[in-house]
Amino acid sequence: MRVLLSDGTGLTARQAATLFAGAGHRVEALSPDPLCLCRFTRCVRRVHRVPAFGTDPFGWLDAALAIAARRGIDLLLPTQEQVAVMSQAAQRLRAAGLRTAVPDFTALAQVQDKISAFGTLARLGLPQPEAVIAASAAELQAIGPLPMFVKTPIGTASTGVCQVTSAGQLRQLASRYQSAGAFATGGVLAQQAVSGPLIMVQSVFAHGELIACHAAERVREGAGGGASHKRGIELPEVRECVAILGGALGWHGALSADVILGRAGPQFIDINPRLVEPVNAHRSGVDLIGALIDAACTDLGGPRAGAAGISDRGTGRPGVQTHQLLLGVLGAAQHSGRRRDVAGELLAAVSGRGSYRASSEELTPLAGDPRSALPVAIAALSTLIRPGSWHHFVAGSVDAYSLTPAAWAQIARRAGLNDLQHDPVP
Repeated sequence: MRVLLSDGTGLTARQAATLFAGAGHRVEALSPDPLCLCRFTRCVRRVHRVPAFGTDPFGWLDAALAIAARRGIDLLLPTQEQVAVMSQAAQRLRAAGLRTAVPDFTALAQVQDKISAFGTLARLGLPQPEAVIAASAAELQAIGPLPMFVKTPIGTASTGVCQVTSAGQLRQLASRYQSAGAFATGGVLAQQAVSGPLIMVQSVFAHGELIACHAAERVREGAGGGASHKRGIELPEVRECVAILGGALGWHGALSADVILGRAGPQFIDINPRLVEPVNAHRSGVDLIGALIDAACTDLGGPRAGAAGISDRGTGRPGVQTHQLLLGVLGAAQHSGRRRDVAGELLAAVSGRGSYRASSEELTPLAGDPRSALPVAIAALSTLIRPGSWHHFVAGSVDAYSLTPAAWAQIARRAGLNDLQHDPVP
């Protein structure tokens, strides 16, 4: 099968490329950046230049469809925020004969922004931290107790999330949001902090039926809040909650969530309507990529879940450890700012010590793919010379695929959602 990834820049795309190629598929990718992460792997045959999604979502879509037609693509898979415009334009994709796995737009709109996702979880009675929607700077400044996390409705890769620990910081944030017009479309979400490990949950649905699910604990935090190290974990209660969410929305395609495992049990803190970093799941025995192909085939005459029996791919075995050395190196530079810590991270990885013991590389595996070492080598050399350069690597990749508030408003208007004000949370 000829597979086209909607994004060639992010971690998910790079991991998905490895898994698709390993299953015998021909993989290509889209990116506004000619030197994106998927350029440095033999798993991706070709990277195509497209307009930046965040500034021109429909220009991106037109380019993607033209490339897919020219290259004879069978499956266009959303590996980042492009899922929003692909969901809105699902009929155009089907008319072009492209397989894909995206939710209905009315379902996507219920979880795409953080305030809508909070309301959806509340309506379904699913666990999440206490939160308040602040519609003005004055309301935000009056909220307590601290610490809390303040979240703008739209923000990719934690860019719209700010941890607040003092009243002075809260006042400054409220003033900044007021100047930026952040309260104009329904406010911001102020959510109480919950202590506990972060659990990353990935799932795939076919027309509301859960067909694959996996959870992994973030063992170590890398650059930009990402997980440099993960360990698979079995959480039946989280799987049950995810099944309720996807079933209620009639979800189709990938659905991911971040969960804090607190004293009172799991608490959902973020929902992503897309795939997120699937290799730990694959190593644990859960084939999210295969499940997505199954779901995509239901739209063009393939079997439907529950009817023709797309099988549940199980939950996998817990305890499988994986890492992303690139994030580990950049994280060492970010968290300490010292060259010796960057060097120590590299030494631990090479020698298999510490958190790298009994762990396998999920992002840039070298076996049979020596080109994949280049991003790690470049990041290592750069941060050894100047540790502060970590920010360039993280910010550059997020900018290439992020969904901006303006782009989301444009997509919503095209879908007929002219009023982006949020309904009161029950």
